[in-house]
Amino acid sequence: MAWFVLTRRVPEPLVVMGSRRYDSGEMSESAALHLQHYASTESPVVFPSEEKVPESTQHLKLRTLLYQVLHHAFRMEHSIGCDQFVYWSGANPRRCLAPDAFVRLGRPHELFESWKTWERGAPELCVEIASRSDAPDPPWDEKLEKYLELGAQEIVRFDWRAAEGQRLRAWDRVDGQLVERVVEGDRTGCATLGLHWVVTAHPELPLLPALRLARDADGVDLVLTHAESEASLRHAAERRLAEIEEELRRRGG
Repeated sequence: MAWFVLTRRVPEPLVVMGSRRYDSGEMSESAALHLQHYASTESPVVFPSEEKVPESTQHLKLRTLLYQVLHHAFRMEHSIGCDQFVYWSGANPRRCLAPDAFVRLGRPHELFESWKTWERGAPELCVEIASRSDAPDPPWDEKLEKYLELGAQEIVRFDWRAAEGQRLRAWDRVDGQLVERVVEGDRTGCATLGLHWVVTAHPELPLLPALRLARDADGVDLVLTHAESEASLRHAAERRLAEIEEELRRRGG
């Protein structure tokens, strides 16, 4: 099996307060009051946006496909993330997750290196594609607790290695807790987007089960990637042209 190593760029440290200490005589009382909130912070608070993580080719294909679907369909209305760090504590950079896909509603997509909830809000939808790094460290229950802290409303976990009918799990926030819903036949609703989660064959690797979004519960009307949408339009135009040519032949004959 081939493996990729993902590299996320680390920005310069975010320094909450410089190392210089001010005497009361060096500034006005109003300036001192403005800065006193930061006086106890001496060490930089750094929020990394990179980490070396091994990733199988299957996981890469599945993650990329899901991002392409979400980005093409929803980027004009919502923010889409894919494997970026999501931070929800400005005081503790260790409180973070890196979902394989996430969606923040009502905020048009823009480029970002990492996601800080105190700046952009918490993603409502987070998706995890199971990988070898999920077991034994960290256990899924611990990761689910982090999603609860993060404030996510819908969590979806897809395990392409599991047996058919057991590949898809989902949780919803109910009364402040993440409650697992009943999923049957590897299909369930996507409450966040008003669509359906389905498992189908990967378009490039037919033997690889892939997580997709569809407009119907049976997965017939899939939400397409940009490439799939372009191909669909091209095929429709070609069919229409063939129909016109056939009609002209009949009239001429």
